[in-house]
Amino acid sequence: MTLANLKPFEGSKHREKRVGRGPGSGHGKTSCRGQKGQRSRSGGGVPPWFEGGQMPLIRRLPKRGFKNPFRVEYEVVNVKDLAKRFSEGAVVDIEALKEAGLVKGRNVRVKLLGDGEINFALTVKVHAASRSAREKIEKAGGKVELLEA
Repeated sequence: MTLANLKPFEGSKHREKRVGRGPGSGHGKTSCRGQKGQRSRSGGGVPPWFEGGQMPLIRRLPKRGFKNPFRVEYEVVNVKDLAKRFSEGAVVDIEALKEAGLVKGRNVRVKLLGDGEINFALTVKVHAASRSAREKIEKAGGKVELLEA
């Protein structure tokens, strides 16, 4: 077998429909478009989302409230989670939180919340921290550093 022998399977290719080539072709006069109407004209037809004049779905659905385009979303980590997964003297940054399975996704902002207790020192580097979380970490001898977004 060579490239010269290759050809498509039997029946997989059809002859091109040559329309508008006279009455003898079987596709003359109206060129398979029928009589009159929007689809018979050149450039005629409707876009795929057109619903026949019915009120479109996007206009039928209610729209409520306000979506703030500047909203900043944080992934939340609690002090008790740090106490379970890290040992004394550890530096807890975003990468360490991802490895520990506490944070998922890329380019996330992390906020530390104060649920739970901790009794050993950690250095925590996050984007935001609640007052109670900061107090608990500092009381245990650690420190909280805020990262810039």
